[in-house]
Parts: sequence; structure tokens; C-alpha cells
Amino acid sequence: MWSRRLVLGVLVLPLALLVFGDGPAFRAPGTELATGPRPPRGLPQPAMVSRRDWHADEKLVREGPHYTGAARAVFVHHTGNPNDYDCADAPELIRAVQRDHIRQDGWDDIGYNFLVDRCGTIYEGRAGGVGRSVLGAHTKGFNADTVGIAAIGNFGAGAEVPKPMMDALVRLAAWKLRPGADPLGSVDLVSTNDESRFDEGQVARLHVISGHRDSFETRCPGDALYALLPALRERAAKLRAAVPGHSAAARLRPSL
Repeated sequence: MWSRRLVLGVLVLPLALLVFGDGPAFRAPGTELATGPRPPRGLPQPAMVSRRDWHADEKLVREGPHYTGAARAVFVHHTGNPNDYDCADAPELIRAVQRDHIRQDGWDDIGYNFLVDRCGTIYEGRAGGVGRSVLGAHTKGFNADTVGIAAIGNFGAGAEVPKPMMDALVRLAAWKLRPGADPLGSVDLVSTNDESRFDEGQVARLHVISGHRDSFETRCPGDALYALLPALRERAAKLRAAVPGHSAAARLRPSL
């Protein structure tokens, strides 16, 4: 029987076929080389592993980061890796994703802004600063003003989504969405690419926390994880509502 590491090495080769994005990052109209609004005061940044610590190959990166507006929406993805990996191997898997995105897909860097492993560890994805509004290449047609978060694994029908992973997704989405965004709500985004589900220039009404399949013809993030997105939205909304003056309702309440 093959060792787990050998199986991971073999299965990670076709990973580019399972991950979709926009290609090289570009500075879309309306994007800016500056930070957007900061995350809500009182909602702490989740602990995460930096690019330096997962040993991102910075020599592969083709272009420096571009910045966009603060996140109006979150897109949840999965990477397609087998689910029985050792969490100690997650950095190796992420480096493989980075190589595929750059060498095979021709992108500037790894497409996702963040990745989460099955043990609930959060990893910095695309370079540019975790607290800044980095333009990703994760969701064809809708990279501007959004954040791409990839769950490391394959969460098709019947798969189990580990609780630590879900907990991390909740914390990350609640923290990264811009102030005033309602995780339970919807948002109007303009498509920038005809290859998405929406023609270029078309306004798409999407969930503030969406799955990749909502905007692109794909099964990502898998049926099992997609079915948990309503619970993710509920939990992220409760977490943000615990911050005084930050919930969507509080934002609409007139000052006294």
C-alpha cells in the first residue's frame, strides 16, 4: 500500500483541474493601491500561518500585489485534495497549489486570499498583507471587493467537513468582511468576465457568503461544504453582532 505522503504527492498533480480562478491578477477599474476599511474594532484577527512560515516560493511570484476595496463578499472554495492528509503536510499541499496556479494556470501568485486545513489552521494565501484588501484570482468575474477562502480537501457529497475547519471559516469570514456587511444578506456585484455565470457587466445578486459555484460553473466547494454555508452565515452574523455597533442592524440604527 502506498504511503500517505506518496498518495498526496501523486494526487496533488492534477490539482489545477479542480481549482478555478481568473488568471493573472489585474488592476480592475475602481481598484486602488491602498488599504480598504479596517476590520471591525473588537473583532480580533484570527491566528494564522504566514507565507514565510509555510515557505511560500516568493521567487515564483510574477508580480506584486494589487489592492481593491474592502471585502463586500466572501467566496468559499475547496482545493480538491484528499481529506485524510496529516495537518503537518498542509504547507506542502499549499506550496503545490501555489506552483500549479503560477506555472500551470499562468497566474501571478496563489489565487486564494486564505486557506484553512482540516485541523482549523488558517494560512495566509496571496501576498500583500492579511489585514489589507488584496486582489485575488479565486473567483472568475468577481475578484474585486471579495475574499477567496479555500478549505483544503474535497468536500463532495457524503464528505465530512471537520468542525475545526468550520470554526476557522466562521472566524475568518466574520473578521474579513468589511464593517456593515451582513453575512446573512446579499450583495450586488458586477461581473468582469464572460466566463463566469454572468455576462461581463451584468449585475449579479449573490450571498455575502457564497460558494464558488454561485458565480462559476463548478462543483466547488463540494456539496457537503456548500450545504453548510447557511450555518456558516448564521454563525458569522452572530459573531459580528457581538461587537458593539457593528452588526448590520446596529449600523442602520439612528444615533441618539
